[in-house]
Amino acid sequence: MSVKVFPSDLHGKVKAPPSKSYTHRAVVLSSLASGRSRINKPLLARDTIATIKACQALGSLIDKKEDYLQIEGNPNLKTPDDVINVENSGTTMRLITAMASLAPEGYSIITGDDSIRSRPMQPLLSALLSLGVDCCSSRQNGLPPIIVRGGGIKGGEAEIRGDISSQFISALLISTPKAKNKTLIKVHGKTVSRPYIDATLSMMKIFGGTAIHKNYKEYVIPPKQDYHQSDFDVPGDFSSASLLIAFALLAGKKVTIENLNFSLPQADMRILDILENIEADFNVNRPKGEITLSGGKILKGGEFDLSDSPDLLPVLSVIALKARPKIIIKGVEHARFKETDRISILAKELRKLGAKVQELRDGIVVEYCEKLKGCSLNPYGDHRLFMAFCAAAMASSEPCIIEGLESVDISYPDFIKDIRSLGAIIEGT
Repeated sequence: MSVKVFPSDLHGKVKAPPSKSYTHRAVVLSSLASGRSRINKPLLARDTIATIKACQALGSLIDKKEDYLQIEGNPNLKTPDDVINVENSGTTMRLITAMASLAPEGYSIITGDDSIRSRPMQPLLSALLSLGVDCCSSRQNGLPPIIVRGGGIKGGEAEIRGDISSQFISALLISTPKAKNKTLIKVHGKTVSRPYIDATLSMMKIFGGTAIHKNYKEYVIPPKQDYHQSDFDVPGDFSSASLLIAFALLAGKKVTIENLNFSLPQADMRILDILENIEADFNVNRPKGEITLSGGKILKGGEFDLSDSPDLLPVLSVIALKARPKIIIKGVEHARFKETDRISILAKELRKLGAKVQELRDGIVVEYCEKLKGCSLNPYGDHRLFMAFCAAAMASSEPCIIEGLESVDISYPDFIKDIRSLGAIIEGT
């Protein structure tokens, strides 16, 4: 499905949707815990619903209420009755692969859509094999579908790369506390997206789990731990809020984003430092959980390493269209292994708007563009690219056609409604 996005002037208030990352973690940890947990204000989007269904398949009882989830955990799990389909969710694929090994017997088969079946899994599989788990890629190529034999995690020592996805480490951290013996995880190379690991460690602590990390290079996890029930309020999502920030800077008069939590670790909270560096007009009210921005000014260029916050790549790439003289983004080679090769697609599509763009091995260079022109943009099914392209289109001189409306259900189902509430002019929905 495509939409026609017109140049717009945005103003007003909008609430950031609940965090996708924290919803994933809360559902999985509640499912492994003893007792009944309550997850308040979860994100119910395609990715998180995939995690809910996967945990139900492994034996947890999850009841969707009006604004919360009631989860009766099953620490012993069960063998799924059918194949687990994670849809488009890489987080679900990684977390559930490790979790499935804790089923007492039988086999779990985990797969997803075309994008998921092209995303790397071998580093996680190799680590699990080292810890006594029988698992493999069904096609023997390190890609999903994945087959995991139940029987538990023995523990021991495992090595894993840190430069592809922090989700591999998070998956091990969440499941190895239930191993039969102590686990030592050694990470090779640079660890990317470290705030996501911080979020995992924080959530494990809330549910009674323990893991000791040494500068993100080693993790020691005591064995035979029991997670306990907990009630948890899902914070607003800085990943989605950063996209709303791009709209405010590119097409806004005065926009306030509400429902933000500045106390829990979130990778994309890095956007606040970036706003200062590019000399954006903004104000943060931490007690109220708000950020207010005014757009329309020429921003300052600069160079940014987004290795710990790769989801900011689409956001900063479109903001760069109005930053002088240019913005250089580095450290995001792992963004090539997301839903799409985000670096390549951003370079290709932003050129259609009239921008000068250079593709780097691990990033992108986007130069200031005096006048953006109308065009057709294709995000190739990537939800974050679709939303970022909509922001760029609102700063153009003519309407733009953008494909892939259906992808927003992955992380931000109310996206169109929310930006329309700010005055966005969009046809086709």
